[in-house]
Amino acid sequence: MTQDGQGAPTIPAPRYAGARLPRVEDSRLLTGHGSFVDDISRPGMLHACFVRSPFARARINGIDASAALALPGVHAVFTAADLNRDVKESWHAVAGKDVPDTPRPPLAEAEAKFVGDPVALVVAQNRYVAEDAIEMVDVDYEPLPSITDFTQAQSSDVLVHDGYPNNVAGGMAGAPPDEEIFATSPLVVKENIYQQIYAPAPIETRGLVVEWAAASEELTLWASTQTPHELRAFCARLLGIAAQRVRVIMRDTGGGFGQKVVPMREDMCIMLAARKVPAALKWIEDRRENLMSAGQARHVNGMARLAFDDGGNFQAVDIDFTQDVGAYPTPYPVLTTAAIGMFFPGPYRVPKASFSYQTVFSNTSGLAAYRGPWQYETLAREILLDIAARKMHLDPVELRRRNLLRREEMPYSNPNGMPYDHVAPIETFEQAVKILDHEGFRKEQREALANGRYLGLGFSAYIEPTGAATGHLGTEGATVRMEPTGKVNVYVNGGSSGNSLETTVVQLTADALGADIDDVATIQGDTAITPYGAGTQGSRSGPMTAGAVNEAGTMLRAKIVALAAHHLKVPEAEVELAHSTAIARGDPSHRVSFGELAYLAYYQPEQLPLEWSPALEATARYVAKAPILWANATHACTCEVDPQTGKVTLLRYIVSEDVGPMINPAVVEGQIAGGTVQGIGGALLENLVYDDDGNPLATTFVDYLLPTATEVPPLEYGHVEIPGPGPGGYKGVGEGGAIGSAPAVINAINDALAPLGVTITRLPASPASIVAMLVGPAGADQ
Repeated sequence: MTQDGQGAPTIPAPRYAGARLPRVEDSRLLTGHGSFVDDISRPGMLHACFVRSPFARARINGIDASAALALPGVHAVFTAADLNRDVKESWHAVAGKDVPDTPRPPLAEAEAKFVGDPVALVVAQNRYVAEDAIEMVDVDYEPLPSITDFTQAQSSDVLVHDGYPNNVAGGMAGAPPDEEIFATSPLVVKENIYQQIYAPAPIETRGLVVEWAAASEELTLWASTQTPHELRAFCARLLGIAAQRVRVIMRDTGGGFGQKVVPMREDMCIMLAARKVPAALKWIEDRRENLMSAGQARHVNGMARLAFDDGGNFQAVDIDFTQDVGAYPTPYPVLTTAAIGMFFPGPYRVPKASFSYQTVFSNTSGLAAYRGPWQYETLAREILLDIAARKMHLDPVELRRRNLLRREEMPYSNPNGMPYDHVAPIETFEQAVKILDHEGFRKEQREALANGRYLGLGFSAYIEPTGAATGHLGTEGATVRMEPTGKVNVYVNGGSSGNSLETTVVQLTADALGADIDDVATIQGDTAITPYGAGTQGSRSGPMTAGAVNEAGTMLRAKIVALAAHHLKVPEAEVELAHSTAIARGDPSHRVSFGELAYLAYYQPEQLPLEWSPALEATARYVAKAPILWANATHACTCEVDPQTGKVTLLRYIVSEDVGPMINPAVVEGQIAGGTVQGIGGALLENLVYDDDGNPLATTFVDYLLPTATEVPPLEYGHVEIPGPGPGGYKGVGEGGAIGSAPAVINAINDALAPLGVTITRLPASPASIVAMLVGPAGADQ
């Protein structure tokens, strides 16, 4: 870096985007100074606790709250008759007001429909009293037959909801399968793939503090949410009050993973009850409630088929599946379930594709969003690809290599009409193969097998939509303001729940203005002062906030340049911005700092031309440049399986991804790592299982097993950067790790067990299930 005679740095400005910078939020979070919903305390604050059904299905003949109300410290007990009638509108923006929705009452009406169904709400002076009081609410339940196994729901005599024959919530089908191709192709593989229920399990459970100011008729919500502006809009619709009288404040959020995108029934209850109590009302979900009623994910059962010609090239693919949506899915379940069928051809050259599916109700917790909600399509396809490779006596690497799409084939539409562009799946695949040292591993595997050890290698390739520009997801706002000190604040909608929006918007804003990064800060998550945005969902935060910051930053930069040119008495074209300073090109000593320019604008506006506005801020809305930004990746996993115990030990894990240029590689890799670990948990451990009577059997972390550092090897990363069509070329990265990891792990296990004639197609691959297969019909002779 060059310097002028005063020792001050001169241009060029550093480029912060692309740099592996420390996260700006880490110093606060790692020292215990974060502010979460449970840290909020308001004068006289009351606490809420739910009475929940102990039955999977039961008629509610009556509720006697007299004993609970007599308990000192109890303020109120609300039932459906008290709250549900106050609902005005309860649609979610992700679906829109005109899309038919499934039932979703705040409290159970007439009938409880799953274990954990909220039946009544107790409000007390503290959580301890509220917990005691819920045991004193006498609910007259009449147990009824239930349907817990969603695979039997369509033939069951039990109806979860009247008005939905055969328990079908919805469904869709694409073009019918070309049965002639499947009948005449040299190789067709067909398997039933079952994916269990597992849950997001964020470290911070759901929570709300809601305070109603009767005098001003204003409602303030402190929330653990991914979508503060949508929470505000939903609350206003729910209560029938003007949106400008609702304020949502989202400070730190300890994970969301989709679970906190839309308000759920308990949130509705707290909003409705807050206007009926004399002080702020707090509800913090405990872990048992979270696992019991915050929503299920995955839980799909389907038959998939792949047809190949004699050269190992795809001829056609077909998938027919059913997804469990539980009792009260949110929002309309067909929306994300359709993606399983639409994306099933994946990153491959597939001439024909077909799909059909149905979503069905069951007496279990409702389907909710979870990172990569269409992940089943990758799981089913990638498991079948490895099965096909073994039948062809090909290495799965070679089969994928023949079929993966290449850069020169773009743009490319998959047979379901998905328009791929700005991707090259073959390149991430080849990079992963190289990092792995594929031939070296195969040699090691053969030597291990000769010594009685079972090593396996699994791949998973996928393509994923990010930043989908549909409905309210298609725009994002930002405000960039230079304060009187010359420091800069960038205001964004937020929803940051571990995805480092604070860091990335600061990097992008510093670049946009030529400011030193230490001079930039961000404010997010307060609907009173931030522009509207759709929040964190659908892997959209990176590209959409980048676009919004670029739009607003470009506008503010133009104002700064004009002001500097006037002050320095040079043409605007001669002004360069770097290090929070405006510099006359060719004469680094001729400069003015951002602080001096801000002082001029805020405190000496009379020195500016009369026609000038002294405002040093800009607000803009970015409109997505493409309907979908496509990212892709290849996961590669090696493992060892002990056939005596069924234990799976992961040895190496590699992810090669293309999310375009990286705003911050450390953040990108952190997002990949988090999602990958969740997928590993889904492959090996997590199972939100129910018994035949609909009782959840895994509502604590004693029974619901999460992956830890013991189960996960160090992750290795490769990066391919193919820019997308938006500003900076950025694509989303939030969901990919969770999509690609489960199938890579299952394929590695199946590769290890192939000499024993065993193939896992039902998840999770627990030690017990592996041993059962080895001693069952397939492995009985081994």
